[in-house]
Amino acid sequence: MMWLGAKEPERGIPATELREKLFSVLRVLGSFKKVLIIPPDYTRVHSWAGYITEILWEFYGSKVGAILPALGTHEPMKPEEIRNMFGKVPSNLFYVHNWRKDTVTLGRIPEYKVKEISQGAVNYSWPVQVNKMLVEGNFDAIFSVGQVVPHEVAGMAGYNKNLFVGTGGSEAIHKSHFLGAAYGMERIMGKALNPVRELFRQAEIQYAGHLPVIYIQTVVGGKPNDPSPVKGLY
Repeated sequence: MMWLGAKEPERGIPATELREKLFSVLRVLGSFKKVLIIPPDYTRVHSWAGYITEILWEFYGSKVGAILPALGTHEPMKPEEIRNMFGKVPSNLFYVHNWRKDTVTLGRIPEYKVKEISQGAVNYSWPVQVNKMLVEGNFDAIFSVGQVVPHEVAGMAGYNKNLFVGTGGSEAIHKSHFLGAAYGMERIMGKALNPVRELFRQAEIQYAGHLPVIYIQTVVGGKPNDPSPVKGLY
């Protein structure tokens, strides 16, 4: 279900309007007891996910139990990066995802299915892994905030890649990236329908449907000095 689909490719969506649109949707969603926010890290600072995270914190206040940047295998964010990207959000809410030891496996896509999805490019099973906070943290709302932008391994960044790679474990990250390389990154870049994305889709349908995930996605324009670079909000 889509609660919001706003697009202004020429004018853009000003910050105040973006805030109003999000607030209107959050009111419809109702109240939650404990909220987890999963934004991208500083490598996606221009996504406006930091501002959206700040809006979520402003709306839910003390109900925000944790903010878990989707690091994948990236280095933890520095304190100054957190301040620059997330503004007034308290630093004590931020947790570091350790892709080597902080994950749980929800299930496994079997070899034959991965081979079918990859059109024969690879032949191995794939674990559906997420940070254990998503499962053990007793959150009744998990906001995954990201940007729709071309990605060389997944075709397009954002959406459930935030979960299965951004908070995933070693095997899940490495095998999904290898799948993209083996299938051909030149065939994947900028395409929403591709084997890596299909792998994530199957993972969510089969093993992660019980997680209370709500996605917020931005589309950002590329012109320098644009006062309203957010062209789409979904």
